[in-house]
Amino acid sequence: MSIAQIIQDAWNRQAKWLIVLRPLSWLYRLGFVLNRQLYLSGLKQRYHAPVPVMIIGNITVGGSGKTPLLIHLVKYLQGNGVRVGVISRGYGGSGPFPAQVTLDAVPETVGDEPCLIVQSTDVPMVVGSNRKASIELLLQQHDLDLIISDDGLQHWALERQIEWIVLDNNRGLGNEKLLPEGYLREPIARLNQSTVIEHAYQPKSALSMHLQVAEPYLLNPSYDQAEIFDTSLDYYAVVGIGFPQRFYNTLESMGVYQFQCHEFPDHYDYEIQDLQFEDTNPIITTEKDAVKLLPLLKQHPDFQREIWVVPVEAVLSSECYQVLNQQLAELGITLSQG
Repeated sequence: MSIAQIIQDAWNRQAKWLIVLRPLSWLYRLGFVLNRQLYLSGLKQRYHAPVPVMIIGNITVGGSGKTPLLIHLVKYLQGNGVRVGVISRGYGGSGPFPAQVTLDAVPETVGDEPCLIVQSTDVPMVVGSNRKASIELLLQQHDLDLIISDDGLQHWALERQIEWIVLDNNRGLGNEKLLPEGYLREPIARLNQSTVIEHAYQPKSALSMHLQVAEPYLLNPSYDQAEIFDTSLDYYAVVGIGFPQRFYNTLESMGVYQFQCHEFPDHYDYEIQDLQFEDTNPIITTEKDAVKLLPLLKQHPDFQREIWVVPVEAVLSSECYQVLNQQLAELGITLSQG
């Protein structure tokens, strides 16, 4: 197990030994606050895009559900006549950056989440660590009304007009400590400065979302398979996401209780050996992992084991749409049907 995985596990368990990392958290806070103030004071230059920018991010390390939320918002905006584009860091991709993400793009080049976003929405998208360069390339190719930044909440070099922070109540804020003692990227007070979307099945806030499971599908179907999902089988749950427990909870909500957990780091680059087990039991995984697994299966056409994919869709409260429409209206963006 890598050091990153050990610390991730300690965060999830809120292990007491994390206190030894507190001096590093103090240094992190000092560097974070200093960097933010340099941008906010104007001593470091911020980029103001020619079209409004909306950031969807979180203040925690690991998964919060923001990618399904982003996909849902893109579809909602597209359906209401808003010309929207997306930028992202492209984490896990090798570049060169900035890079346009097309339907034919591969995770090795642009990252797994960008591939999933474009395959789900066909939205114009560019990835790269330089957000200014990404936006400029995006606007060279498309006339847009709004740009959504996938993550980038802590990227102070980019001006933004709307900020949505996804707060996953299932995971919470852990020990409420900053990195690396805890998994907070920013102090909790940051939640008071943006629109917070509570990710929970029983939310306390009017602004909330939850993930709804769609029908599982086979990633590698063949003519001799019935392609009927059976909840009574034993599965290998293969996941490389920020918070695997959410996926396990999803499986149990579907009636799948017999599965062996095989966890890998977030954005993991799979090898065919990772999918080999002693028996013939099927694999079950997430759509994000499926983006990485599909090219691997094409490289190994003789692979026989069934791989089932569990798609999820974000379901938003009505208040979320009301707030979004109001925020867009203040920017001069009118929805055709909203």
